[in-house]
Amino acid sequence: MARPIARWGVFLSLGALWWWAVLRLALAPEAGALEAAVFTGGWGLSLLPVHCVPKARAVGAVDPRRWVEAWRAGRAVRGGPSTKASPRRRSDAGSAPS
Repeated sequence: MARPIARWGVFLSLGALWWWAVLRLALAPEAGALEAAVFTGGWGLSLLPVHCVPKARAVGAVDPRRWVEAWRAGRAVRGGPSTKASPRRRSDAGSAPS
């Protein structure tokens, strides 16, 4: 039980520190680099992707085994291209550069 209480205490303390920096930057003419650093750090933390899920549960994620199968299929064709793409065309195939 002590762990969640301590965690909430840390979160509330950091939130109060961030709001102190925001209000001091907005209202106090003598606010300086410390307040700006606290504000910027807290704002930067808000940009972290907190709604991430493991790749296996992500919608539309490609199974890693599919990539392995494609790699092995491409290596099985010896001497030929590993893709079905057309070869590059050269406009001046017969002339040499001058």
